[in-house]
Amino acid sequence: MHEFELIKKYFSPLSLNDKSSLDLNDDVFFNESHKLAISVDTYVEGIHFINFKKPDLVIKKILRSSISDLICKGIYPKFYFISGSGNKKSFSKTNLKKISNSLKQEQKKYSIEIGGGDTVFSRKLSFTITSVGFSKKIIYRNKAKIGDDIYVTGNLGDSYLGLKVLKKKIKINKKLGNYFIKKYYYIDLNMKFAHKLLSLANTSIDVSDGLFSDLDKLINKQKLSYKLYLEDIPISQNMKRLIDLKLIKKINCISKGDDYQILFTAKPSKSNIIKKIGKTLGVKISKIGKICSSSYTSKIIDEKKAKITPKNKGYYHSF
Repeated sequence: MHEFELIKKYFSPLSLNDKSSLDLNDDVFFNESHKLAISVDTYVEGIHFINFKKPDLVIKKILRSSISDLICKGIYPKFYFISGSGNKKSFSKTNLKKISNSLKQEQKKYSIEIGGGDTVFSRKLSFTITSVGFSKKIIYRNKAKIGDDIYVTGNLGDSYLGLKVLKKKIKINKKLGNYFIKKYYYIDLNMKFAHKLLSLANTSIDVSDGLFSDLDKLINKQKLSYKLYLEDIPISQNMKRLIDLKLIKKINCISKGDDYQILFTAKPSKSNIIKKIGKTLGVKISKIGKICSSSYTSKIIDEKKAKITPKNKGYYHSF
């Protein structure tokens, strides 16, 4: 069973009397009267991170990916709660010290505070992070309009290539490999751009499961489609080098997930403002497509103006 079927059938009916739950069709809970936003994420070893050999880096990655759910809604996170299940090996004194030091660094970097959590013994290592923020408003999912421009911040695909390097599934020189590994662990969050989003975006989501997959989620309850231009989807110069060497194909790397960039739509009239804000803040913001009516089929257009179909649209949780 697909995760959305599971939620729709068994859990959405439980939330119908509370609009703050957003029908369980968004990544956050938002209570407007209390100005309260909450997001919950669980991370399991072997699925969300390959191993725990670098606990200091893993904990940075999962905390940043968790608060990304609030940032993409235009909210600054304020508190987080962390629960972990593990054993003596994963929660050794050495590892716990590394985890604690990393969390301290992240708290200083993002001005957030730990509020609590829980620990339990388990043979399987996992973490659950609850992120809390406060705001008068947020950017909701499923609020795109026909004719909206589609934007994404940063570059896509570097984290996926970092995972391939760590799994030894691609052979590249050490310098390049280290670049992509760093991008896998150190998620680039656009904190400075978060509050600007509130006056710019009609709808937004973070790119966690993959560009195409998350774009489908962004409009999943609307009678809309999209048109994306492959050449406009942003990638790093290092990824371009691998493409030029014919070691990879762009279409196969840009929607594998773990990017945590902000994907949003905005009116065409906002185009110049978005460009100016991006330049002022030093945030890379790329216009990559258009929102269309449901009378059209969603499509991706390559450099030769031909329609292409990706082999993999992203990650989906199935049960």
